[in-house]
Amino acid sequence: MTLATLTSKGQVTIPKSVREVMGVTAGDRLEFIEIGQGRFELVAATKDVTCLKGVLGKPRKVVTIEEMSEAVAKMGRGK
Repeated sequence: MTLATLTSKGQVTIPKSVREVMGVTAGDRLEFIEIGQGRFELVAATKDVTCLKGVLGKPRKVVTIEEMSEAVAKMGRGK
């Protein structure tokens, strides 16, 4: 088990072995994702969102903002 200590300023030094496995270096961003009450997952947010362009391919149907809003509203109403 790898441990770290929280400083009085709320800072934590991530152990070298963990940084190496995560592939993060100084200046990289990390995301804390709550996976349960009081439990978090630490994820390296090192890639820019633009690298996701084209992952899903072209849409089969073009949808308007109004159609999206209506679909979200229907889901909210449970219909």
